[in-house]
Amino acid sequence: MDSMKKAVIYARVSSVGDRQSTARQVADLTQYATTNGMVVAEIYEEHISGAAKNEERPVLCECLDYCIANGIHTLLISELSRLGRNVDEVLANVKRCKDNNLNIYFQKENISIFQADGSKNPFLNIFISVLGTCAEMEREAIKFRLDSGLKRYREQGGKVGRKVGSVKTKEKKQEEYAKVLRCLKQGKSIRDTSVLCGVSVSTVFRVKREFGV
Repeated sequence: MDSMKKAVIYARVSSVGDRQSTARQVADLTQYATTNGMVVAEIYEEHISGAAKNEERPVLCECLDYCIANGIHTLLISELSRLGRNVDEVLANVKRCKDNNLNIYFQKENISIFQADGSKNPFLNIFISVLGTCAEMEREAIKFRLDSGLKRYREQGGKVGRKVGSVKTKEKKQEEYAKVLRCLKQGKSIRDTSVLCGVSVSTVFRVKREFGV
C-alpha cells in the first residue's frame, strides 16, 4: 500500500444509541477515497455527543494517534464539526495534524489542510473561525429559545426533569456493566472492550471514567 495514498475515515454521530448511524458518512467518504485513488487503511466510527471535549472522544483521539504513528496521508472527515465541539478545539486538532504532515479533507466544506501541491491552505484557519463563529451564534440562539420556552412552560405549571427513580445508582451501574469493568481491569483497550461486551465505545469510556478503571 503506497504511503502517499493511504487514507483513514473518521465518522461521528451525536446519538449514543441506534437512532443515528455513521453508515452514510462512511459510504460517502469511501466513495471519495476510491474516486481520488486512495486506499482506506482504517475506519473509525464514534457515537458521542457533539458537546464532548476532545479528550472525551476516545475514538477520535485513537484515530489521530493512529494516523500520525502510521504515516497516513489523508484523514477523511464528513464535515468540520466532527473534529471538535468549538472553534478552538477544531483549530487545535488541525494544528496537530498540520505539524505532523497529516492532511485532513472535510467533504462537506470541500477544503483540506494541504493543497494539491503540498502547500498549506492559507484560507483554512480563517474559514474554520468564520464558520465556527456562525455555528456558536446559532447554538446560542437555540439555547435562548429553549430557555425561553422552558421558562414559559414552568410558569404555566409544567414540570421538567427525570422521573423519580429513573436515574441509576452507582451500584446498579456496577452490576449492569460488570463485564465491561472486568475487561477494563484486565487491561483491554476501550475498543476491544466495546466489541467483547457488545456496547458502544462511548459507554465504555463513560464507565471507565466514572469508576476510575
